[in-house]
Amino acid sequence: MTAHTQAAALAAEYDAGVWSARGVGEAEWRLRQDLAALYRAVHRYGMSDLIYNHITARVPGEDDAILLNPYGLLYTEVSASNLFKIRLNGDILYEPDIGLGLNPAAYVIHTAVHAARHDLQCVLHVHTRASTAVSAMECGLLPLSQQACLFHGRIAYHDFSGPEVLLSQQQRLVQDLGDRHVAILRNHGLLVGGRTIAEAFFHLYWLESACRIQVDAMAAGQLRQADAAAVQSTREAFARVPIRGDREWAAIRREMDRLDPSYRD
Repeated sequence: MTAHTQAAALAAEYDAGVWSARGVGEAEWRLRQDLAALYRAVHRYGMSDLIYNHITARVPGEDDAILLNPYGLLYTEVSASNLFKIRLNGDILYEPDIGLGLNPAAYVIHTAVHAARHDLQCVLHVHTRASTAVSAMECGLLPLSQQACLFHGRIAYHDFSGPEVLLSQQQRLVQDLGDRHVAILRNHGLLVGGRTIAEAFFHLYWLESACRIQVDAMAAGQLRQADAAAVQSTREAFARVPIRGDREWAAIRREMDRLDPSYRD
């Protein structure tokens, strides 16, 4: 079955009322597909970590409800139908029948951020090799590349206190994030958000790219930081785009459809 015919079959399934009978509206079903595609893309671009880490999205029209992955699936196994739906207070609204629960860290981190930041639809947490390396550097992210200049002065930092699995850790995490969209979790990894799934992926991809470049440059042993004028010019250029990532995300969705459209199921 081609990507086009599979997408058509899934649309027909929705039209037939299969998902509406389960209390899932069309907007949520589209979001489920978008979020599942995001999981696949994060794996595709080398930012997944076996069954760990988590990505959430706020359900349209339900400010206190989010979608997130079951604890035990590889990102390549996540699909629209096997995402949990929970309230921020922990109530489970939809549980996929696959015998898996939720990662405690996913609940602690994401419910805290979504409760405090109603401007963020999508929140990602990763600990890739490069981002974890930069998170262990006292200097943090340096303006060594165009990618890094995009985030210069816009990154929050959060000190490590062990795995984020305790409710008592939520307040400090939210305070440290403040009104920023990206955070480096010291000795841990990244926390990234966006007003849309497209913008969240944009932030994650380019922040991870900046971290990889910094690790490579430091290994080379000769660093040249961009000057303040170049940093400001870069920030202003990207700031002229109201919500970033739409064109990139459309291309990513096409790629996910070509590679394996099962994320839509």
